[in-house]
Amino acid sequence: MKIKYLTTAAKISLAAILSVTAAGAVLAQGSPAPAAKVTATTPAPKLVVVISVDQFSADLFAEYRSHFTGGLARLASGIVFPSGYQSHGATETCPGHSTILTGNHPANTGIIANNYFDLSVARADKRIYCAEDETVPGTSSGSGKYAASVNHLLVPTLGDLMKAANPKAQVVSVAGKDRAAIMMGGRQADELMWLVPTGLTGYRGTTLSPTAQQASAAIAAAIAQPRAASPLPADCTPRDIAIPIGDKGATVGTGRFQRDGGDFRRFMASPEADGAVLAAGAALRTARKLGEGDTADLLILGLSATDYVGHGTGTEGSEMCMQMLALDRELGDFFTRLDATGIDYVVALTADHGGHDLPERNRQNAWPAAERVDKALDPDAMGKAVAEKLGLPQPLLYSDGPFGDMYLSKTLTPAQRKTALAEFVSRFKAHPQVEAVVLGEDLAKYPISKRAPDTWTLMDKLRASYNAQRSGDFIVVLKPRVTPIAESGLGYVATHGSVWDYDRRVPILFWRRGLTGFEQPNAVMTVDILPTLASVIGVPLDASKIDGRCLDLLSGPESSCR
Repeated sequence: MKIKYLTTAAKISLAAILSVTAAGAVLAQGSPAPAAKVTATTPAPKLVVVISVDQFSADLFAEYRSHFTGGLARLASGIVFPSGYQSHGATETCPGHSTILTGNHPANTGIIANNYFDLSVARADKRIYCAEDETVPGTSSGSGKYAASVNHLLVPTLGDLMKAANPKAQVVSVAGKDRAAIMMGGRQADELMWLVPTGLTGYRGTTLSPTAQQASAAIAAAIAQPRAASPLPADCTPRDIAIPIGDKGATVGTGRFQRDGGDFRRFMASPEADGAVLAAGAALRTARKLGEGDTADLLILGLSATDYVGHGTGTEGSEMCMQMLALDRELGDFFTRLDATGIDYVVALTADHGGHDLPERNRQNAWPAAERVDKALDPDAMGKAVAEKLGLPQPLLYSDGPFGDMYLSKTLTPAQRKTALAEFVSRFKAHPQVEAVVLGEDLAKYPISKRAPDTWTLMDKLRASYNAQRSGDFIVVLKPRVTPIAESGLGYVATHGSVWDYDRRVPILFWRRGLTGFEQPNAVMTVDILPTLASVIGVPLDASKIDGRCLDLLSGPESSCR
């Protein structure tokens, strides 16, 4: 089994689909053969393919839509909701992925952030990674130091519901990141894995299937190989502008996905990483014969390269342009391979959150007010200053960054807590980069909104991310276009996570052969994807236990919601 790596001008730095057929050839792209029109009486598809493209904002979809000719062009010919929303306030990877196949906001999934704090845990590290088991001895929340786990997800996923309805249903989840594979895959997945420097891995103590082992070895071999700079497509030439960052003479904006052999981070920040996930997914589909049985199966694919590119070089440079064109082609290859099987499949594609460009380029491109966060908002520094002023023990304040959930020490008396909380709220509110400071106790009293997400207030957004057992004592919201990275450096120059629409808005796309395409510009939510797909494949669902609603995918008087 091999990954065929292409470097021609027509295919930029792509990892082609794993050779899972005897001939091992990548099939030519193209539109699928015409099929009978899908109606309310058409039998359910045999395979559901759910794809999350990390940091694929609605802005990126709109910006590059006219350039797509492959897989994304196909999806754009289907059912298009260009104004989809990750409606909650904490627009991070883990919360976003937790909404896609559960039908619930983070307030109910329990996945309120990538990291939160539980000051009652026995270990010294009180920070909790969203997809870890902190009870495993010798672990901590740091990268590579935790025990990956689904324990913190409080609700079932589509795959879990499919398994409950019919144990014969198969569920496979493959992603670039563990939190993507886990939060979408749920508890009952037959195979669940993510990319690591050695190829693919799953939960500790589990053994990959033979096909997954072969895919892992092929991916590891690809990671070990150096890559020369890829050619710059003509469409991306206008974005080929070096942007100075920091004070050490560094620039971004002219990268070509070149890397040394074994450089896993640069591998992840390239189209090759998405190709590897799609390749592994194609191989596992073939090996397990997903979509070929008597019941519907589920294949989940988490594509992370767009996020790594966005963090490392921003959203508006030549690197992101190349990534968008490559993603389109990789998806085209993947869908063409699926077409060749003759399986009736339905696709849903969305994103876990949006993203915003680095402020240095924003200032060059007509937004001079864009800025980086003031170091004075560092929670450790703020906590130390307040502790010293009030004569309170340290550490006093726990947080994962200069915005979001803030936790007060549990050692405080009620009187000390009241005084400290008032001082923190006053200091954060006084800073010119802070939009608002909201108390957790106020959010606990606030109902989750049932209105369209484009009309939500700040409180609505924060409430959808608030869980009384896990959220902070207060939440800090930065003003729009304040990047919460005080010092830029290659590898992490831009980010997401805010309550603002450039981080909340994502495309939601559905496609099935024979399904009449249409576009609905009104706001919908990622929590609507679960009930929509459950209806399409006939999986029973208790609507009272989810926050989303079924989206009708049939154009005309008939409805796919039943």
